[in-house]
Amino acid sequence: MRRAFASLSLALLAAACAGPRVQTAEVEPVTPPADWRTRIAAEAPIEARWWRGFGDPQLAAVVERALERNPDIAIAIGRVREARAAELNARSALLPTVEASGGVSQARSVNAFGLPTEATGAQPQFQAAWEIDAFGRLADGRAAARAQWIASQAARDAVRLSIASTAASGYLTLLALDARLTVTRETLEARTDSLRLIRRRVEEGYSPKLELEQAEADYQAAAKLVPAAREAITRQENALRLLTGDLPGPVDRGASLSTLVTAPIPEGLPSQLLARRPDVAQAEQTLVAADRSLSAARKRFLPTVRLTGAAGAAISSLLDDPVTIWSIGGSVLAPLFQGGRLRAGVEGAAAQRDQAAESYRRTALTAFREVDDALAGVISADAQLRIGTAQRAALAESYRLARNRYRAGYSPFLEELDAQRGLLAAELALVQTRADALTARVTLYRALGGGWSGEALER
Repeated sequence: MRRAFASLSLALLAAACAGPRVQTAEVEPVTPPADWRTRIAAEAPIEARWWRGFGDPQLAAVVERALERNPDIAIAIGRVREARAAELNARSALLPTVEASGGVSQARSVNAFGLPTEATGAQPQFQAAWEIDAFGRLADGRAAARAQWIASQAARDAVRLSIASTAASGYLTLLALDARLTVTRETLEARTDSLRLIRRRVEEGYSPKLELEQAEADYQAAAKLVPAAREAITRQENALRLLTGDLPGPVDRGASLSTLVTAPIPEGLPSQLLARRPDVAQAEQTLVAADRSLSAARKRFLPTVRLTGAAGAAISSLLDDPVTIWSIGGSVLAPLFQGGRLRAGVEGAAAQRDQAAESYRRTALTAFREVDDALAGVISADAQLRIGTAQRAALAESYRLARNRYRAGYSPFLEELDAQRGLLAAELALVQTRADALTARVTLYRALGGGWSGEALER
């Protein structure tokens, strides 16, 4: 029987080893460039709490509250727990299972002599089973589950980085809207003074009524901007409250947009980027899981070896002493015909592996592009801020001169009106440019990974 069993095992093994060979795509590796296309002088290393570099405690409070209470982060944490449970389940498949069973019965029957017989019996038993991972299929399944668990942690950190940058950008946008409202109100006050002056000059006959109508129209144009700015502020506050997991309501401010500290430009080399982005780590671990799953799918064509054993006792009132019972055995199961199910599983796993490989390459390339775009955005925003500041100063001086000329009677009101319109447009544009310059740094911090490190993952 031993020879028959060995011969049968070898035959099943030979048949099972004739599984299909699948082709997987060869993905071109992503080689980091020697330097960034857009070069900029780094000023400081990336801190894990980079949002504190803007010097506004309230901005830091908004970001940190969002990291604590945002629903998307809570969902990502739940997915980590789910992936961890799947990894523990895959690990348990490598270990033997031990079960205990027992039963008690009482019966009344008739014996061969026609007399009634009553018997009470019990049969406690322990059973053990263990699938020997002779070819590593279960180990590959566990490795795939572990890689998915690590990928879920990286995905959680990617969500945290996204929420932090969104909260910081949203707060900066709120300060920019406050600044726009302030500029609009100041312009409205200036136009109120001009309207009062022109109305008096028209009543006294020094100016035509046309100037009064022009001043009235410009006053109403400025007044219309106030409710629009208030509505935008309300909407932005509600959006920030949603990020922090709160009901709609006001948001406290700290510094104003003009008094915020310009955060330093973080340093980062291209060769370090792939190890500092959580989304890249997620894509990498997803590829590892796909590779392991493909290996496990191929090994399903190989036989499985299983050992079983049981031990117990038979206890009965009809017996003087309990009788011990036991059994031990093994089995080999090899697939011979599955109707193409196993082959389809291998093809599906190979396709998922190719998708994961291309997804990793796309994520890596996108990471380099985002950093270069962010660097170019910082340089452009800083240059536009310098130009906008100089333009606003020139237009402010132009408006002062035009206003003095009109009040002295040397020029028509239209000259002052044009200067006032240009100043308002320049001030509103300067507010937006200043906000863009600050937001560009937030974008750069996010593109460089926000101080994230793969060492934080539980491997």
